[in-house]
Amino acid sequence: MELQNLETLRSLLLITILAVAVPMVSVRLQRFRIPVVVGEILVGIVIGHSGLNLIETNPILEFLAWFGFIFLMFLSGLELDFDLLVLPKEKSKRLLKQPVPLAIAVFLVTLGLGLTVGFLLQESGLVTNAVLMGLILSTTSLGVVVPVLKERHLVTSRYGQVILISALLADFVTLLLFSLDVALLSKGLTLDLLLVLVLLVLFAAAVRMSRFLSNLPGLHRIKQELGHATAQIEVRGSFALMVGWAALAAVLGAEVILGAFLAGAIVSLMTDRHDSVLREKLDAIGFGFFIPIFFIMVGVNFNASALLASREGLLLVPVLLVAAYAIKLGASLFFRASFDWRHTLAGGLLLSSRLSLIIAASAIALDLGVIDDAVNSAIILVAIVTVTLSPILFDIILPKKAAPATRSGIIVVGSRQLAVLLAQRLAKAAAVTMVSRREIQLSPNQSKSIGRIPGDARDADVLARAGAETAEALVTLSIDHDFNENVAQVASERFGIDRIVTWAEEGDDLNLLETMGVRTIRPQLATVLSLEGATRFPASFDLLTHQDADMDVGEGQLCNPALHRRAVRDLHLPGDVLVVGIRRNGERIVPHGETILHRGDIVLMVGSPNCLREALAWLEEEGFEG
Repeated sequence: MELQNLETLRSLLLITILAVAVPMVSVRLQRFRIPVVVGEILVGIVIGHSGLNLIETNPILEFLAWFGFIFLMFLSGLELDFDLLVLPKEKSKRLLKQPVPLAIAVFLVTLGLGLTVGFLLQESGLVTNAVLMGLILSTTSLGVVVPVLKERHLVTSRYGQVILISALLADFVTLLLFSLDVALLSKGLTLDLLLVLVLLVLFAAAVRMSRFLSNLPGLHRIKQELGHATAQIEVRGSFALMVGWAALAAVLGAEVILGAFLAGAIVSLMTDRHDSVLREKLDAIGFGFFIPIFFIMVGVNFNASALLASREGLLLVPVLLVAAYAIKLGASLFFRASFDWRHTLAGGLLLSSRLSLIIAASAIALDLGVIDDAVNSAIILVAIVTVTLSPILFDIILPKKAAPATRSGIIVVGSRQLAVLLAQRLAKAAAVTMVSRREIQLSPNQSKSIGRIPGDARDADVLARAGAETAEALVTLSIDHDFNENVAQVASERFGIDRIVTWAEEGDDLNLLETMGVRTIRPQLATVLSLEGATRFPASFDLLTHQDADMDVGEGQLCNPALHRRAVRDLHLPGDVLVVGIRRNGERIVPHGETILHRGDIVLMVGSPNCLREALAWLEEEGFEG
């Protein structure tokens, strides 16, 4: 027994050392664009059964790898933004600009192309069940898509959400259809499959219950009291929910990864998406230990001898590989309705990644005698190649943009007097450039402080001339709602501007703007709020509306780890700067000296302009303590 434990620890030690080494090597080899996930699989092949054979698989390592995959599915559910799952109220011609309809269209075309290829392979005599092969080729590895999107900080973007939802549909809907087809082949359609509906009904009930529980003041107090030190109640509760739903799925005959994903979705609904503390803790546990073991063990268990022994399998590999990419790239053409060609092709290539689900489906098909060893070996190799090649091609086609050290400057789109007045006020604190299709009338003094760029702001080249590559904010004030929407989309997706503001009349549909994170002002409501502020808080209203060179107001997000868990009284802010407000997890806090700051807080400060800029720079500084 002790010898077996020693062997397990030796193998686990090698795996954990490699899990540390792979990200370090990946950073050094950035020009080759090798994602960490790919590196983990490759080192697994090197030390595994097809390489140096340094790892002896045993139940403990298999469990850790299996639990890593469960945890990965849980984190995938946690990342999904359910605000984007609301179907739009807009006209059908704009449906493909919404994440859910666009992802559904991509999946349906994927399924249709997959089944078409399946029937062609059946006609050629390479497979005996066209439907099963079509479903196998329709899969996508959600377990690979999520880490790649996370590594590129794209998960919460509209582009990332479309890819994530497309991968989700490809994984789980295909899995359900595959289970149905296998049941029909093995024992016919039984009532057991209907138990999956029970799981979905329980999930719907849990969603309603989670929204009720998340608003209980007592639960919030417990989280505050037991959320730190040795208790870590939120982390423990998340694990209990994940294991519980995985077990429930197994009892009902569904895949445990489906239960884990639903558990992550429940946690996502119960917590604020902008609360990074819990998500950082879960990410640290998953991507710091369990998930690397899963990916390394995938490489360890790859068996090259089975493939090399089959001439038919080697001939089938290029056919399946071409089909695998053609299916996803063909379906991804729908992305062109919302994104440019670069994002469209990159999305199709990333969705071409296949891994655990295609391997599991192939093994089941082999057991049923639907495919032979040659086809099974070819499918496994296709999974290895696509999961290795697709993220690399994704990075090549959609290269990382070198983020500027600091973003500065504001772009105001519009020629109305309202836009001119706003630009004039903003120019007191920042460099302002106005963009308009019409001539802008500025006084001589205004012309010195406000730049002017003629042209259509929907054109990326025009925005680039206005400094969109480095602009920190953009305001678009056209009377045409669709124009504002198009400008916001170009500013967000082409130039990565996070702070975009526009206005909308009552009745305008804001669905697309909200998915891009655009702040939208309703003029009537803004007028009411201004009147209320002038009536109830005259001193504060005067401070905000009559700023001069001696006083300014600013806000920033606390990113500096040295300030995490520091009391306001211990900040020693420069000059006359004062903290006057904090927003945390959607909750507004009126600070006092003993108020503890947390990383991710939005801090509102007031003070002289120079001191305020210094304080905000210190607040938003990222790095390590020490």
